[in-house]
Amino acid sequence: MNVSLLEWGVTLAVTLAVLLTDILIFARRPHEPSRRECVTALSIYVGLAVAFGVFVWQYHGSQFGLEFFAGWLTEYSLSVDNLFIFIIIMASFKVPRIHQQQALLVGIVLALIFRGIFIALGAVAIAQFSWIFYLFGAFLVFTAIKLVRDTDHDDDADNAVVRFARRYLKTIDSWHGLKLYIKQGGKRLMTPMFLVILALATTDLLFAFDSIPAIYGLTSEPFLVFTANVFALMGLRQLYFLLGDLLNRLVYLSQGLAIILFFIGVKLLLHALHENEVPFINGGGPVHVPEIPTLLSLAVIVVTLLVTTVASLVKTRIDAR
Repeated sequence: MNVSLLEWGVTLAVTLAVLLTDILIFARRPHEPSRRECVTALSIYVGLAVAFGVFVWQYHGSQFGLEFFAGWLTEYSLSVDNLFIFIIIMASFKVPRIHQQQALLVGIVLALIFRGIFIALGAVAIAQFSWIFYLFGAFLVFTAIKLVRDTDHDDDADNAVVRFARRYLKTIDSWHGLKLYIKQGGKRLMTPMFLVILALATTDLLFAFDSIPAIYGLTSEPFLVFTANVFALMGLRQLYFLLGDLLNRLVYLSQGLAIILFFIGVKLLLHALHENEVPFINGGGPVHVPEIPTLLSLAVIVVTLLVTTVASLVKTRIDAR
C-alpha cells in the first residue's frame, strides 16, 4: 500500500481538527450531553469512518478496504469494552455527571497517544523481526482465554498505580471541578479528578496491549492501523452517554471479544508459520499452512458481534421477566 506524505498529512490534519473541535466546542462547557447531541456527533463520526473506508477501497483497492473495515470493527468493539471500565471508574470515584465528559475526553486523548506509540513500535518490530507475529498471536490467544475465565472488571478501577497514588501522594476527597490539585496550607493536594485521570490513563495503556496486536493480525499497514484506531475512538465519549444502562445489558460482550481475539490470534500464528524464519521450526523455512483471508475475518467479526449483542439483549430481557 503506497501512502503518500500528502495523504498522511491530510489524514493527520483532519484527525487533529476533529479532536480540537470536540475539545474546544463540544466539551468546553462542563455539562451532561443531551441524547440529540450524542446521536448527531456519533452519526458524524461513524459516517466519517465509513466514508474513509470507501475512499481506501476506491483508491487503494478492495483488499485494503476490507482490512480497514475489519480493523475498525475490531477496534470499535474493543473500545466499547473500554466503556465498561470507564463506567466502573466513574462510579467508583463518584464523578459528578457534569464533569464526566471532560474526564472521558482526557481518557480518549490519552488512549490515542498510547496507541500511536504502540502502533509505531509494532511497525518497527514487524519490519525488523518476522517472528514477532508468534508473540502477537500467542498473546491474543492468552488474552482471549483470560477474558473467558475472568469477566469481572470490578478491580480495574482501583489498580496498582491508583493504589500507589492514594498511599504515597497527599489526596483529598472533595471535588474542585476539573482541577487535578489544589494548594491548602502551603501543601499541594491531589483531587479525586487526578485519581480518575490516572485510572483512565493506566486502563488505556493496558487496553493498548490488546488492541494493537489484534489489528496487526488483520492488516500490516501502519496507515490503516492508525486510522482504524482513530475512528474507533472518535465518538466513544458520546457513546458512553448515549448507551448508558444498555452497556450493562451486553453481558456476553467479553465472550464475544474473546472469540474475536482468539480467532485473530490463530490467524497471526498461521501467518507466522507461513512466513517462518525461526530456525528451530521446520529448519527455518516456511510451513505450508492455510492462511485466513481478510474477507473471512471480517465475516467472523461481524457475525460474532451480532450474535453477542442479540444473545445479550435476549438474556437480560428473560432475566428481567
